[in-house]
Amino acid sequence: MKLIDAQEAFFVARRTRKDSPHTTAAYRRDFAGVSAQVAAVLGVEVAEIDLVMVAAQPLRAAFGVFADSHAKSSVARAWSTWNQFFQFCVADGLCPGNPMGAIGRPRAAPLSPKPLRGESTPEQLLSAIAAGARQARAPWPERDLLVLALGLVAGLRASEMRALTRSAMVGRPGERRLFVHGKGNRERSIPIEAPLERVIESYVASCDERFSARFTAESPLLLGSDGAAIGRGALDYLVKSCFRSAGMHDRVPAGANLHALRHTFATRLAEDGANAVEIMTLLGHASLNTSQNYIEATGSHRRAAAASNRTYRVLADLSDPDPAL
Repeated sequence: MKLIDAQEAFFVARRTRKDSPHTTAAYRRDFAGVSAQVAAVLGVEVAEIDLVMVAAQPLRAAFGVFADSHAKSSVARAWSTWNQFFQFCVADGLCPGNPMGAIGRPRAAPLSPKPLRGESTPEQLLSAIAAGARQARAPWPERDLLVLALGLVAGLRASEMRALTRSAMVGRPGERRLFVHGKGNRERSIPIEAPLERVIESYVASCDERFSARFTAESPLLLGSDGAAIGRGALDYLVKSCFRSAGMHDRVPAGANLHALRHTFATRLAEDGANAVEIMTLLGHASLNTSQNYIEATGSHRRAAAASNRTYRVLADLSDPDPAL
């Protein structure tokens, strides 16, 4: 059986899992990138590779070349994709064994939260953007403010923001929540308070004023300047320009950008006493360990444990400059 035919059979088998288009596209990139290197190692075209030809030695060499031009996280993801592929092949009787055990896999670096720097930075950022700090050809402060708010008080990812529809806000006034279609097709409901309700309502009203199109409940919530759903690059640029316009680009950790808003949301939850399960539920994490990283990063639990030391009570008395008071 040809390698490309086996890969297509893999996607057919996954159809019942209802993978998101983003997940499927990532799998295809991982297959294409490594398959090209396997073909180079074997000296054939990708379409000519038989599955039995993809043994440990050529696959190891291919992954080595692939790793030279890709980040550790990309190599780890590709390794996982190919491992799942070969598990499928073994289960379906397409090959006798999984060669991925012979391929080195990068160790995933532990999550290091990257919130915005500065205790009052989120508040200053929101105030500046609401006041129209972001200069654009067609200024739209209502939309800019909503994007920042969705990250800072709802913890949404960029893909989740773009997937929101006008019907995403549900419930009675004062008890509303956002219905979010998240990563890995996981859905969650995020409680929101009246201030965010008003920001959304103000933004929706601004859309109706700007565009003559008739919107429905299933129309995209976040729009670009042309009235269509905002693109991934446009959303990323919007957030970057908000930081720059507010004079806060130096408070954004390198490589974080929009995700810094989400990390700020999660870090503040941990600092204010939320437990790992609550953080996991609100952020839509697949693993409790990911959520636990935010708690460990704040150190609040370690500080509380250290503060409970009974000897502190004696030390407090000894260090009090005026015990009578």
